[in-house]
Amino acid sequence: MRRKQKSFHQDKYHKTSAARKKFHRSAGSAKIQKISPAKLLEQEILAYLYQEKDPRSMSHIMGALSLAKADRKILTNLLADMCRQNIISCSKSRKAGEFYTLLKEDVLVEGVVEVHPRGFGFAILGDKPGSLAQKADKSLRQDPFIAPDNLGSAHQGDRALFRLIPKKRGRTEAIVIKVIQRAATVLVGTYEAGRQTSLVIPEDERFLFSVLVHRKDSSGARNGDAVVVEVTDFKTGKRNPSGRIIEVLGDPLDIEVQAEIVIRKHKLPHKFSDKALQEADMYADTMPEEKGRLDLRPIPHVTIDGETARDFDDAVAVEKTPKGWRLYVSIADVSYYVKPGSALDGEAYERGTSVYFPNRVIPMLPERLSNNLCSLVPNEPRPAFTAIIEFDRQGKRLAQKFSKSIITSHHRLTYTIVKQLLVDKDNALVNKYSDILAQLQEMALLAAVLEKKRLDRGSIGFSIPEAQVLIDAEHQVSDVIRAERNMAHKLIEEFMLAANEAVAFKLASEDFPTLYRIHESPDDVKVKEFTAFARTLGLHLPADVGSPKWFGKVLTLVAGSPKEYIVNNILLRTMQRARYSPENVGHFGLAAAYYTHFTSPIRRYPDLIVHRTLFTLLSKKKGGSASPAPDLQQAGDFLSDRERAAVGADREMTERLQVRFMAEKIGESFEGIVSGVTAFGLFIELLDHFVSGAIEIAKLKGDFYHFDDKNYRLIGTRTNKIFQVGDIIRVKVESVDKRRRRINFVLE
Repeated sequence: MRRKQKSFHQDKYHKTSAARKKFHRSAGSAKIQKISPAKLLEQEILAYLYQEKDPRSMSHIMGALSLAKADRKILTNLLADMCRQNIISCSKSRKAGEFYTLLKEDVLVEGVVEVHPRGFGFAILGDKPGSLAQKADKSLRQDPFIAPDNLGSAHQGDRALFRLIPKKRGRTEAIVIKVIQRAATVLVGTYEAGRQTSLVIPEDERFLFSVLVHRKDSSGARNGDAVVVEVTDFKTGKRNPSGRIIEVLGDPLDIEVQAEIVIRKHKLPHKFSDKALQEADMYADTMPEEKGRLDLRPIPHVTIDGETARDFDDAVAVEKTPKGWRLYVSIADVSYYVKPGSALDGEAYERGTSVYFPNRVIPMLPERLSNNLCSLVPNEPRPAFTAIIEFDRQGKRLAQKFSKSIITSHHRLTYTIVKQLLVDKDNALVNKYSDILAQLQEMALLAAVLEKKRLDRGSIGFSIPEAQVLIDAEHQVSDVIRAERNMAHKLIEEFMLAANEAVAFKLASEDFPTLYRIHESPDDVKVKEFTAFARTLGLHLPADVGSPKWFGKVLTLVAGSPKEYIVNNILLRTMQRARYSPENVGHFGLAAAYYTHFTSPIRRYPDLIVHRTLFTLLSKKKGGSASPAPDLQQAGDFLSDRERAAVGADREMTERLQVRFMAEKIGESFEGIVSGVTAFGLFIELLDHFVSGAIEIAKLKGDFYHFDDKNYRLIGTRTNKIFQVGDIIRVKVESVDKRRRRINFVLE
């Protein structure tokens, strides 16, 4: 058994010997060794002058760089040469001699290194890639390019000092002068055992090196194991970085091990401290009666979730009124159990959100809280925070009230059951749930009215199907299907949106500090790029480009057509990411002036902050921090980052499982849509399994194809055959690279 496993790892999971040589590059790889001693000394000088700011003499520079007297002539010549090239400036004093300083303040800048697996990189000088797009200086509207020779000792994610080199034509380039802070000293990778010295090949291909590990530091890892390695020494010579294995994860063929890899790679907190677990255990199984809570136990609340859901953080009820409807949205009162300053609170904040993988959940709160005490399970009284909202028959909000409450969920429903009751009219279910059938019917009516009103004001309704990975009893991927979304999903979505808007309006109208969920307007450059692309598809776009209603009109234009999937995806990419902020700028995608997150405090920490701030407002009490962060701005930035990490981890885990599923489909044919066209070839999305792959341009038989970059298409030189975005084609799975998560197709 072991021999078979070893063979797999050697042949399929590990790099070939040729590829291995490439990945054994360290900070002192062959390319980096081209940097001359004089160039390295120049970089040290620049870093020193940047740090000191004030002019420095020759003696100052020699002392700071620990140069010997014998090096004085070399330094003198180099400084003179740097002055002639206008890299630094030189000023002379009769008494003190020559002084040196940076010629311009913007010659050297700080930023983050973003490395491409092919060996080059980019200097991220703003908050994220492409953040310089609004700069007046056209040369900096793209993140500066870093050639492989100019990466120096920097690796992926490192904070570094860059020297910018403006180009007369094209993109500004950058040279890494100095690494200020290492981004990663702990990496997850694959262990390759040697006799005395072994290697750990990082999972993330952007780390262009392997880590040397001596046998005594291997922690018993076996060849092919997934491991976590701590880099103890980033070498600057020819040798690779060295380190020690601090955790052995196991066989990467195992799906659970794959999840552990993703958790470590994305640095997701996944273990609760003993103190946090003790705090969760100190509460009784039943809540005591508490004065001041609104008793809503007679109101027939129900929860509506997926079949596999275990944490029920929202329950709803609807009453018909003479003017319209009364909506109850009752949310689990997590703040009753999680107190500011507690270990539970601190660890929930560090997580920021629960993370949902196809095969497991990494909860924000210990399971005793998330799946038991806080969860609105049926027939058990639970503390809640309720929004009671009055609507007229047109969906206009007439009034709202918020109160700490105690509720009892009368039924645990699923989306499927609600659909079977209201759409399919299943007789057996109708009889079983006769006590709440009328209420569910009113819920459906109210949800439809709210949806229409929201869309009429310009809320953007993207229609992008999501993949659902099915795991069988043997913990293997059995299928990848379209995630079902029916009217019950929309019903709950509309009620949660309504509650979030009402809470945000209340806090904003009182000018009370809190965290809003904001979504800023799309970048104008990206919108223009989309309009140019849309014309290549033959779309006649409406006027008023860039407004929320314009986006909605474009989506309506392609609804039900083969272009719908592609246009939805590409249009979504023009959007900025929603984030948390104490400054309310509205939510563009929802066309909402006020919006926050209130409805999921079991799995989202920002919602817990909003609960606390809303209760403080209602009770007119002051005291206690809403979060462990010193201020709301810091909390908003941090929690937005945690959300992005969770989304990235979830996406990667899904991709890993999809690739494993497709590895069993080599040679089989599928229908797909062309989702992208480049000089490299075609990118394909399978319509049945929502799996992405590519066809290399060289694999397009029967003609020689060239890339038409203006119209995003490939054109056959002899046949004039065209491949463009939105085309439906049949493809065959040619090969699957599990490690790089790449699927290669050929035309059927």
